This record gives sequence, C-alpha cells and structure tokens, in this order.
Amino acid sequence: MLRVGLIGFGFMGRMHFDNYERLMSEGKPVKLAAICDISIEALKHSKAAGNMATGKEIYDLSDYRLYGQIEDMLANEQLDLIDITVPTPLHAKLTCSLLEQGYHVICEKPAARHASDVSLMVQAAKKTGKQLLIAQCLRFWPAYEYLKETIVKQTFGEVTAGYFFRGSGAPKGWFMNAELSGGNLLDMHIHDTDMINWLFGLPERVSTLGKNVVSTNDGFDIVSTHYYFPDGKVINAQSDWTLEGDHGFDMTFRVNFEKGNIVLKQGQLKVNPNAAASFTPELSQDDGYYRELDYMIEKIMANEPIVTSSPESALVTLKIIEAEDMSAKANGEWVSINL
Repeated sequence: MLRVGLIGFGFMGRMHFDNYERLMSEGKPVKLAAICDISIEALKHSKAAGNMATGKEIYDLSDYRLYGQIEDMLANEQLDLIDITVPTPLHAKLTCSLLEQGYHVICEKPAARHASDVSLMVQAAKKTGKQLLIAQCLRFWPAYEYLKETIVKQTFGEVTAGYFFRGSGAPKGWFMNAELSGGNLLDMHIHDTDMINWLFGLPERVSTLGKNVVSTNDGFDIVSTHYYFPDGKVINAQSDWTLEGDHGFDMTFRVNFEKGNIVLKQGQLKVNPNAAASFTPELSQDDGYYRELDYMIEKIMANEPIVTSSPESALVTLKIIEAEDMSAKANGEWVSINL
C-alpha cells in the first residue's frame, strides 16, 4: 500500500484529490494520508478557480491529516509518494529535496520554470533511484493515446500535417506574473508542445509569434508556433488564454495522414479515412488526471521505470518551449532546439 502526501490544495491539488478518492474507493493500493498547504485552513472552506471543474466546490477533509508546513508533514507521517501541485517556481527544489529524502514524486506540469532546473530533477531521480513522474496529463488522455497509437502503427500512413489548439479565459493570481509562471507558453501551450514532442519527436527548429495582452513581466498570452521537421510535415500549435465571456475551455486537434485524418472537436474524437466512412472510436471514459495517477501507482508497485511521461522527456519539452520563447521575442525568427 502506497501512502501519499499531497502538497498544494489549489485547483490542481483538488483535481488530484478527487482522483485519489476514486482510486481508493476502487481498491487500488494507495492511501491519501495527508494534505499540506500553507493556506489549508482557508482553502478547505473555499472554491479554487481553474479552467475545468473539480468534483466539488467545498471539500470535507475531516478524514485527512492537514498540515501548513511541509516539514511538519514529513516529520509526522510515514509516506511513500509525494504529489506536488504548488506554483511552478517551487517545483525543482522541492522535487529534488523529496527524492533525496527517499520519496517517490509526482510533480505537476510544467516540470519547472527553466530547463536547467529540470536537469537537476532528472539527475536527482537517477541518483536516488526513486520514481519521478511529470504530470503531463495529455499523454494519458484517451483521445491523444488513440492518436499516438495510430501514428506508431501507421494505420493511415505517414503524418502530413497537424494543428493543435487550446484556449480559455485568463487564470488568476500568480499565473499572470510571467516571471513566475512563464506565461501562456509555459503553463498552457506546453501541453501541445509536449504532445508534438511525444507524437512526432524532436522538431529541428521552431518559429513562434506571441502577443502580450493581460500578463505582467512581458509574458505571452496568445501564441502560435510552427514546428519544422525534416520530412516536411506541417505542424502548428496555438494557445490563447484571453478568451473571456462564455467561451469556456477548449482543446482541439486535427492530424492529417496520407490516407485519412483524425479530429478532436468539442470533446469528440472523429476518424475520417479517405476511402471509408468516418467513425467515432470507443475510448476509455477516464480522463488523463485519473490515468496518470493510476499509472504511477502501478509503476511503483511493479518497480518498473516511468516511460510514458519521464523527467527526461519533460526536459526536452521545456527546451522546445524555451526555443519558442526566444523565437517569439525575436518576432518569429526560426530558433534551433539545442539539447
């Protein structure tokens, strides 16, 4: 049985909490034992804002031991796995410290504020032999998994083009300080950059246009990136967190193949072969948040390495993002990816 300590009880902390409760109810070998947040007493009585809905607005935490300081939680609990859902600038130092103290770690995306920080996290995981999962949830999302399988199996031949988009209203608080969050590029757009890395491999270079609308410290709120691959496929990803009013949250993609295309739109995946009728594949109803936690539990219990969302892969994604940032600041100039 894995005993888990959850650090951070904002929007993503609650999303993880909901799924730990489900996993426990299903009899999985996991026990959420403790929750830590510097503002835990206020947060447990208030709603956390995010671009998707959590299971509840107000949470009953009476079954869990609550802590305001990480050191107190670690000193008083016997834990195996620590789940980190705190602001991005805190990820690297906290992750490295926890790994070195002998804990397995799940770290919410983005892995860290800078690629150099992620390098330290990779080294700490290798040195300690502890598992580190970077929670890039789209790698576990059924529609994207289906797309990955289709590409690997070349079901419809080679990929010729792809377009990815996500958008919502602006987040709140520290997210709007680009010095802390990295702006849209690092916090929202990174999902699709990571998908492109996972689906197609490392692009040779990137060209990004970005616009600042609402963020402070010169962050980009609207971005559009072209990814150059030597085989000539045309790949673009766009992200916009200035879509206020009743727009809500949206994530879509379209990938063209030699013999068909696959489209995700309004939450529905549709496969369109060139020479046959279109169809909607049957997919798991579980979302990526649930499946990434379930995956981590399985890997720890089986003593198997993290493959689907390894810290090494997260490092590559962050280096692509940093190249995109350089390109956007140079008005779209092509920037090569240096690993």
